[in-house]
Amino acid sequence: MGFYREHIVPHLVNLAMRNSELSPYRERVLRAAEGRVLEIGIGAGPNLKFYPPRVKEILALEPSTKLTEMARRRATDSSICVTFLEASAEAIPLEGSSVDTVVMTWTLCSIADASEALREMRRVLKPSGQLLFVEHGQAPEESVRKWQDHLTPIPALLERAGFHITHLTTGYMKGPKPMTFLYEGSALRD
Repeated sequence: MGFYREHIVPHLVNLAMRNSELSPYRERVLRAAEGRVLEIGIGAGPNLKFYPPRVKEILALEPSTKLTEMARRRATDSSICVTFLEASAEAIPLEGSSVDTVVMTWTLCSIADASEALREMRRVLKPSGQLLFVEHGQAPEESVRKWQDHLTPIPALLERAGFHITHLTTGYMKGPKPMTFLYEGSALRD
C-alpha cells in the first residue's frame, strides 16, 4: 500500500461519509437491523450511532487499517459489542449462515470484485437473514447515465448473487446527479 492509499484516502473517505445528507438514509436502513450484524466496509464507523437496541453484536469488516482505527475510537461510544475484522468482503472470515443481518452503505463501488463479495455476504447470512443496503445506482436519465456507465445497477448484482429484493426505493439525494442517485432497500437469500 502506498502512502496516499494508506494515509490520505482513509481521511477522504471519512470526510465524504460524514456528510449530514447521508444520515436519513442510514437511519432508515439500519432501523431494520437485528441480531448479529455484519457491516461490510464500516469505514470510520458513521453507522454505529444508528443501530437499534435489538442488534446484539456488530461484526465490523474493513480492509483499511487506518479506517479501522478511526472506527475503533467511535465504537467506544456504542452500547453494542463491536468486533473488528480487518478483511476483504471477497473473503469474509466467518462461518456460513452465521449472521442475521448484513449491512452495506455506499460500499459496493469500493470493492474490487463486487459479485464475489455479494456471494460471500449471501454465504454468511442465515437463511432467514436479510441484507440491508444504500448504494449508488444508475440514474434513469440518459444524460446522467453517460457519466455513470461504469456502474452496474445493484439490483442485477444482488439477483445474480442469489438474493431476492424485498424492498427497493430509488431517487436522488441532494448533490450532483451523477453521484447522488441511490438504491435503498433490503433483500433476502433466495
